[in-house]
Amino acid sequence: MQELKLTKQAETVNELLARYGVKFGIYKNNTFQEQLFPFDTIPRVIGKADFAYLERGLKQRVTALNCFIKDIYGEKKIIRDRVVPEEFVYISSGFLAPCDGVVPPKGIYAHIAGIDLVQGKDGEWYVLEDNLRVPSGASYPMIARELCRRSSPETFEANHVEDNRDYTRLLRRTMDHANTGGHTVILTPGRYNAAYFEHSYLAEKTGAHLVTGNELMVENDYLYFVDYSGKKEKVGVIYRRISDEYLDPMTFREESMIGIPHIFDVYRKGHVALINAPGNGVADDKGIYYFVPKMIRYYLDEEPVLQNAPTYLPFYEEDMKYVLAHFDDLVLKDVAEAGGYGVVFANKMTAQEKEDFIALLKKEPRRFIAQEVIDFMDIDILEGGVRTPRKADLRAFVLMADEPLVWKSGLTRFSRNPDSFIVNSSQGGGFKDTWVLSQ
Repeated sequence: MQELKLTKQAETVNELLARYGVKFGIYKNNTFQEQLFPFDTIPRVIGKADFAYLERGLKQRVTALNCFIKDIYGEKKIIRDRVVPEEFVYISSGFLAPCDGVVPPKGIYAHIAGIDLVQGKDGEWYVLEDNLRVPSGASYPMIARELCRRSSPETFEANHVEDNRDYTRLLRRTMDHANTGGHTVILTPGRYNAAYFEHSYLAEKTGAHLVTGNELMVENDYLYFVDYSGKKEKVGVIYRRISDEYLDPMTFREESMIGIPHIFDVYRKGHVALINAPGNGVADDKGIYYFVPKMIRYYLDEEPVLQNAPTYLPFYEEDMKYVLAHFDDLVLKDVAEAGGYGVVFANKMTAQEKEDFIALLKKEPRRFIAQEVIDFMDIDILEGGVRTPRKADLRAFVLMADEPLVWKSGLTRFSRNPDSFIVNSSQGGGFKDTWVLSQ
């Protein structure tokens, strides 16, 4: 591959990203903070054969996860057959009782999945997390690539990079497939949401209406978009970017000011599709993650292509013994947390912190998983004009219509701290473009 001329354009591209408002907002200490999402111009490069392997594993995994969600809110065979303990389903914060027995239009639950992976120094890819509720991040490499093309179009022509603008077509295909007949809208909580830039960007690129809850109304068991003039238009599909619990104050959290009263009734009757389906959180619970390889064997009768990170459930007596015996070698994760929060490395704890944590672990074993620390690959970033290695993961996007399709790109996030394995944007990380080579 030729020397990347983009590395000389890093400052220019980041200035343009700032001008376009490519930011990431977080709530911290009860305060909304908006910050730039730093972009590094050295891309992650995935060869054609390597991506074909990833693609096969991702399609398999998302297909099995969809089967699991359908089963959990339907026949519950996987529980009856004792593959997954019922305790891991019914006490999960992601399990929503109102969704029991509800089948979404076309029978698809996880229309858009964001699967987080790392590549170990052994060359193997490991899945760290499945995001099936409201996965975000696709817009960042899209707009970064757009700006990089302007800065150095010859770079992409010379290196045979798959065109990542295809995400727009895949997303529109997914929304159109689910549509029950009517307009397509993207539902945002509003300007102060962490991913508001993405909501507006994807609405522009797909031609969907960007709306807030007060622009939607239910009437006679159908959902309508009310425009500025008061005209009502029937809605057939919502790509919703708000959490389940705020979606409908009549069904979930009654104090929600950003949802739409009675929208769940419309959804239950099959009159509107919700992307993603409410209740998906039961399948991306960090405790349920442990069982995904078992799901693949159970529903698909196949061996998993992609491996989980070696994971232990203190819920099981045998796993608890292992965790206590190898405590200093493990990373512990609170299953209810996200965004890099609730992750602790045992070898960085003080003696007192270890004692306190082990006491909590024994008291609430369902609350935590323990994983081996994967020494995953470093990827070069530019820091002060000098290449320096940092830890990085990959969020791959799988979109489901009549079949699962994997976007030939992805969001690569990296740690800006040389001593950290945590790459999340909410923890101060940056992002890269992900190049999938076509030959």
